[in-house]
Amino acid sequence: MNIQLVDAGVNLSNHQFDDRHQEVLQRASDAGVTQMLLIGCDLQSSQASLSLAKQFSQLSTAGVHPHDAKTADDRLEEQLISLSQHNEVVAIGECGLDYNRDFSPRDIQRNVFRRQLQLAEQLDMPVYLHERDASEDMLAILKEHKVRGVLHCFTGDETALQNYLALGLYIGVTGWVCDERRGEQLQALIPAIPLERLLIETDSPFLIPRNIRPKPKSRRNEPQNLPYICQQIADLKGCEFTDVAKHTTLNFQQLFTTKG
Repeated sequence: MNIQLVDAGVNLSNHQFDDRHQEVLQRASDAGVTQMLLIGCDLQSSQASLSLAKQFSQLSTAGVHPHDAKTADDRLEEQLISLSQHNEVVAIGECGLDYNRDFSPRDIQRNVFRRQLQLAEQLDMPVYLHERDASEDMLAILKEHKVRGVLHCFTGDETALQNYLALGLYIGVTGWVCDERRGEQLQALIPAIPLERLLIETDSPFLIPRNIRPKPKSRRNEPQNLPYICQQIADLKGCEFTDVAKHTTLNFQQLFTTKG
């Protein structure tokens, strides 16, 4: 059976992939990963992800990560609107709140997050969300807006999960779920995530699944490793690999339909 997988989060513009893009995509294709979403974390990486999406017939996002919120200026909306006019750009983000690292002051994070949510509403585009240790503020701000989207790389608790689901969001699961050290809470929550609301992503080159056997020599994660995440979720849900693959692919297509 020819099973197609979609990687809902790849940092292909990261320097770890420099001069390797073609081979990385070929290995992904060989593993059944036929489509991916290239993540923008600031204006530079958003432009780079768009360029790669055009080159390799993929999709991308455009936004400013909470780590980089302090770099946003008055031209942010203008710059994101310009990027979003390209058919390959299908979401605003990665945007949100990160109180774990606090690389940007929290008041600035909240302001830049609100600005991107307002823009997503204006453009009628989904949002690609990031949240660490900030679910209370995140939920409060999301409730101020009418947006659809995905909570990327979810690692929160059951209360946060149920609140995000109640808002109609999709839940993105990464190789974190394959980590026997820090993934226990997420593993326990997988049965509570409906297949109809699930997306799978590698977040390459980060978060390499720890269930890969034999253990790879490189710690650089790649989209080719998405099947390990899919299988882990299937095992935790007590369903078939094909069920997870089918639903997550359909979910991706429903949320991130191409424009034009």
